[in-house]
Amino acid sequence: MLILGLNAYHADSSAAIFKDGILIAATEEERFRRIKHWAGFPSEAIKFCLKEANISLQQVDYITIGRDPKAKFWSKVKFVLANVHKKNTLLSDRIKNSKKIASIESELAAISNLPEAEIKPKIINVEHHRSHLASAFFASPFDEAAILSIDGSGDFTTTMIATGKGNEITVLDSVDFPVSAGLFYTAFTQYLGFPHYGDEYKVMGLAPYGEPVYADAIKKIIRFNANGLFSWDESYFANPTEIKLDYSTHVPDISQLFGNKMVITFGPPREAKEELTQKHKDIAASVQRVCEELILHILSSLQQRTGLKNICIAGGVAQNSVANGKIIERTNFENLYIPSAGHDAGISMGSAQYAYHHVLKNKRCPPIYSAYTGSKFSNDEIEKLLRERNISFKRLEDEKLFDRVTDKLIQPGVVGWFSGRAEFGPRALGARSILADPRNPNAKDLLNAKIKRRESFRPFAPSILKEYTGEFFEKTEDVPFMEKVFPIKKEKRELIPAVTHVDGTGRLQTVMREVSPRYYELIDTFRKKTGIPILLNTSFNENEPIVNTPAEALDCFLRTNMDMLVLENCVVER
Repeated sequence: MLILGLNAYHADSSAAIFKDGILIAATEEERFRRIKHWAGFPSEAIKFCLKEANISLQQVDYITIGRDPKAKFWSKVKFVLANVHKKNTLLSDRIKNSKKIASIESELAAISNLPEAEIKPKIINVEHHRSHLASAFFASPFDEAAILSIDGSGDFTTTMIATGKGNEITVLDSVDFPVSAGLFYTAFTQYLGFPHYGDEYKVMGLAPYGEPVYADAIKKIIRFNANGLFSWDESYFANPTEIKLDYSTHVPDISQLFGNKMVITFGPPREAKEELTQKHKDIAASVQRVCEELILHILSSLQQRTGLKNICIAGGVAQNSVANGKIIERTNFENLYIPSAGHDAGISMGSAQYAYHHVLKNKRCPPIYSAYTGSKFSNDEIEKLLRERNISFKRLEDEKLFDRVTDKLIQPGVVGWFSGRAEFGPRALGARSILADPRNPNAKDLLNAKIKRRESFRPFAPSILKEYTGEFFEKTEDVPFMEKVFPIKKEKRELIPAVTHVDGTGRLQTVMREVSPRYYELIDTFRKKTGIPILLNTSFNENEPIVNTPAEALDCFLRTNMDMLVLENCVVER
């Protein structure tokens, strides 16, 4: 059975393809279009997935779409009637977007030459948050678990709690738009002068530089309910009918979410290029603290309600790695799984998994611990590119390659590392990474200023060999997708200053030999030379989507100050 899953006409558009429940390929459209968070019909991602599966669209049994216009119909009607006399930008935008979803057969016909009449019976619509739930639970190793989906909004829902058992998901409760943990965090992200879609991680990175002195004031805005969910004081936010989420240019653009009361309470909002003051840092710390407490409130109640020990989480707010790192310690859950694409790109994967398991009642498949489902290129293809571009290079076997690369890192040098299949999700996990020596105290400033060209307060991540996690971190959970932040042991922080954040933490990736064999061997070679089983790892890009092809990697290398570029076994040095 072949199922093609899509996240279409939504931010982080993507496609994923499964054969008999096994993931063959998954990728975001942004990797091909070279526009961050690209929103629209994921035609290039679809073509890629079909090519990787070596099939045509005609051979696909089902096409799942992580969007169901019929979901929460009466809740939508009630909302419209309650706001019938108000300007309703939101409603007009959603109607336009729904029409695009309805016309998806024509888009699929255009790229496949199949008649729409042959495509339509294959389509299964899966509600946004059910797709998120499925992307976490059905990829997890758990036969039974509690599940949380939490984000900005999708299909008129912002949060959904559920349980999963075997091949079924049972929804327990949900929170309706506009009350939203994601929109709450985004409103403060905008207030703090970070206006672009997806900028929330900047607030999370800024938070450790402040103190949560405004937490009590913020708790008056978002209210923790006795039923384990939450509500909010709408007077702090923009009128929900006037919220505009524009995808017309394929770059998601969301209108101002904070209202005048937020300005009255906390003072004038920061302009995008205005200096960050201690007050801004304190507000960031306070927002992050309240967000963490909200997530823990929901999860503690969910655990008490279900009695389950396993928890699976997805949705945009599930990308809050600082909060994720505290879940096992501060709730009664014992095991946590978060997919590599917990954000909206994972909707493609989740909708297909929901259809295969819950709708079609197929048995569970092995858990997913690898995010390497994207593009790949051979050494011969890479050599051809380098020769065409008149780039000098050497081709080395793995053992010599690892030795050469680690020597360069130790010098110290910065290395662009392009190896195997690209990752699915927002994190570089050793396939499309920029690497540096974590012992180098100057590495962070060098990378931020000369390569990444980004804010100086943003941290870099440690990729650590799984077996050594307990030696360097205060916790030893598996973190395959760099989805949690843990405290680094105090006595180890001075050994790895480049990956130790200002609060003594690190957003780690535990590297497993069986999942990432070449990346594991590279880190292990570095360990043998230095005694440190860690490399500094950041995404291979420069204010763009992560590089997808050797040509993009080469261009990024040439316009930045990296010292070495590794394309599979081909090495380019300055």
